[in-house]
Amino acid sequence: MTDTTNLTLPLLAASQAQKHVTVNEALTRLDGVVQLRLRSRSLTMPPGAVLEGECFGVPPGAVNDWAGHEGEIAQYSGGGWAFFAPQRGWRAFVDDAGSCDLHDGSTWRAGGMTLSPGGGGIAVQSVEADVVIGAGATVSSGLFFPARSIVLGVTGRVTDAITGALTDWRLGDATSDDRYGNGLGMALNSWIRGPANPFIVWADTELRLTGNGGDFAGGTVKLVAHYVSLAIPDAV
Repeated sequence: MTDTTNLTLPLLAASQAQKHVTVNEALTRLDGVVQLRLRSRSLTMPPGAVLEGECFGVPPGAVNDWAGHEGEIAQYSGGGWAFFAPQRGWRAFVDDAGSCDLHDGSTWRAGGMTLSPGGGGIAVQSVEADVVIGAGATVSSGLFFPARSIVLGVTGRVTDAITGALTDWRLGDATSDDRYGNGLGMALNSWIRGPANPFIVWADTELRLTGNGGDFAGGTVKLVAHYVSLAIPDAV
């Protein structure tokens, strides 16, 4: 046996010379995998600027040094890339998505919280979007609650002051245009905290901004949709 079973850490051989090389390689692997943080799971090309020890989830279609390593974790080490396979039950924080993901033995599940022996589970997700406000009475956000998700609510913050003839605004969807708040602020750093009694959306449902007392002219709002989704067991 030359590697450990779970983390595939290299083991010292009897009477091995330059033991520090093997030990340092194992420590580098531990430094990346314990409290695993992936800079991204969506980049298909190795980035030009990378720090020693940083890890990436290799997605389908990966090229260059990552080609042929789909589904593996790529760790930058010693000026090159080392690869290892994540195991069922591993968790990782994904920097560019802001999600805590769970590996089911085949792929990563965004926001995965539970995983039954047959593959069923629960995921909790917070999906963020910067909504640039154009002129008009209403603004379609481009941010959706996906079909069959259980909606928990919406939070947000004004990152560029909202302008226009309106006095304030409300946030909702096509069914209820103030479901997540009304009389919302327009100044920089005004915030939105719109919890809802959990309910199910059966179709993709877009968030919508509506002006009170007049139309929007401009501004930007960062919105975060918070929801739960259920995964069915794996096919047999």
